[in-house]
Amino acid sequence: MLKPRKPFDRRPQQQESAHRLNRDIRALNVRLVGENVEPGIFDTRKALNLAEELGLDLVEISPKADPPVCRIVDYNKFLYEKKKKEKEIKAKATKTVIKEVRFTPNTDDHDFEFKTKHAENFLKEGAKVKAYVQFKGRGILFQERGELMLLKFAERLAELGVLEQMPKLEGRRMIAFLAPKPKK
Repeated sequence: MLKPRKPFDRRPQQQESAHRLNRDIRALNVRLVGENVEPGIFDTRKALNLAEELGLDLVEISPKADPPVCRIVDYNKFLYEKKKKEKEIKAKATKTVIKEVRFTPNTDDHDFEFKTKHAENFLKEGAKVKAYVQFKGRGILFQERGELMLLKFAERLAELGVLEQMPKLEGRRMIAFLAPKPKK
């Protein structure tokens, strides 16, 4: 036997806005701020009348304050400016890139120089470098060799980068981090 279907609701769903507007503000008194009104504490009805006279919206900015802080602005313009500010902040945020360079305790001098040149380029581009020595099998017995290799690596790159963390053994890897020197 088939279950009866629920009727489809064709009414548009109202989106929950982040701010209360006009008649949705439930507080008795509100603190008004903004360019086109004098700041102060007003009765909510009086603030709504001011907003209607100016042809703008009363927007609750900070509902948890006592009394709630409201602003008289065009709501769509307010949202646009808020999104614009968030986008600008996001664009200014720096993204750190970490490049890895892998060695073994038996890495040859030529390979060491080759990998050091790559790390120089990474530091010049502004990326952090994670250098590690991978120990396999009984190679873990040569921990001091790995540590010396990482310290030599950091010494070669001293003019371009700063050793953030001394070589540290984590499992079968000995890891050191280098960050680019700040540009003057």
